[in-house]
Amino acid sequence: MEMVTRPHVQNFIDWSKDRPEVLVLSADLTNSCEVGKWRDTYPDRFISAGMAEQNMMGVAAGLAREGFIPWIHTFAVFIYRRPYDQLAMSIAYPNLPVRMVGFLPGIVTPGGVTHQAIEDVAIMRATPNMTILETGDATEVESVLDVTEQVDGPVYIRMLRGRLPRLFPVEEPMRLGVSRELRSGRDVTIVTSGIATEEAMRATDVLAQHDIDATHVHVSTLKPFGDPLIEDAIARSSGPVVTLENHTTIGGLGSAVSEFVTDRGLGRRVIRMGLQDTYAHGASKDYLLEQYGLDAYALVHRIGSELGRELEITREEVSAAPVEAAAAVNAESL
Repeated sequence: MEMVTRPHVQNFIDWSKDRPEVLVLSADLTNSCEVGKWRDTYPDRFISAGMAEQNMMGVAAGLAREGFIPWIHTFAVFIYRRPYDQLAMSIAYPNLPVRMVGFLPGIVTPGGVTHQAIEDVAIMRATPNMTILETGDATEVESVLDVTEQVDGPVYIRMLRGRLPRLFPVEEPMRLGVSRELRSGRDVTIVTSGIATEEAMRATDVLAQHDIDATHVHVSTLKPFGDPLIEDAIARSSGPVVTLENHTTIGGLGSAVSEFVTDRGLGRRVIRMGLQDTYAHGASKDYLLEQYGLDAYALVHRIGSELGRELEITREEVSAAPVEAAAAVNAESL
C-alpha cells in the first residue's frame, strides 16, 4: 500500500495559486495544521488570529461577505466548541462560503478530551446550511478541495494529516454526495467514514475468509446525506446494517444511516459502532480504537455475533490482514 506524507501541504499551495480569493486563517496552530508552508508562499493572504477562535470566525465571516473564500485551519474541537455561537450566527445563518478545516477528528490524538472532537459531526449536522465532508485517505485529502467549490455555503471538513495511506486510486477522487462501494456481499452491509474505513477493509478481508460476505460502503459526505448507492447496498444483503465511525454513536454517521433507513422504510436493523456516549482519554490511536471497540477486531466479532456465528478469530489474525501496514505509522500527536 502506498503511504503519502502530508498530502495537504503542497497540494493546497498548488490548488490556491490561481485562486487569489482564497485566504487562510489560523488560530496559532499553523504548522500543526499543515499550512506553515502555505503562509510562507502567500504571506499577504494569510491571517494569524492567535488563540482567539471566536474572533477568527467573525473575521472569516466579514471576509466572506467581501467576496473572499476564507479557509480556517485549526484543530476540529476549536472550530465548533468554543466559537459555536459565532459559527452559527455569523457564518451558517447567512450561508457564507467559509471553509472550516478541522484536524484531529475523533480519537486520533493522544491529547485527551480537550483535543478529541467526538461530537463535532452531531453538532454540525444540526446546524442549518452546513455541508460536512470527511477524508478517509490521501486521495480524499487531495481532492476534497475541489469538492468544496460545488458548495455555495459553509463547509466543515474532518481532515487527516501526517503520513496517510492511499486507499483509493488517484483517478477516483472524492465526489460531493457520492459514496464508494468497496466490496459487495450478501450477508451484512457495513457503512464507514474516515479512519474507520481502513479498519473495515481489514475486517471484511478476514470475514470473507470465514465465509461471511459483506457489502462495504465508504461515506465522505456526511451532510447532505442520501446517496442512493447506500439504499442499493442495503437491499443486496440480508443481514443488518453496521456502521463504524470515529465519533460518538449519537448524531454522527450511525444516526445519519438510521435516519436514512427509517425515512425510506427499509425495515433493516442498524447497529451503530462508535464511542458509546462517553469521552475517551489520552493514548495512542491504535490503543484507543481497541479500548473502545472501534477497530477491525471488534467489527469482525460484532458482525459474527449478530449473524449467530462464534468466530474463532484472534487479534493477530485480524492484524495480519492486507491493509494493516498502514495503521501502525498513522499515529497522531499535538
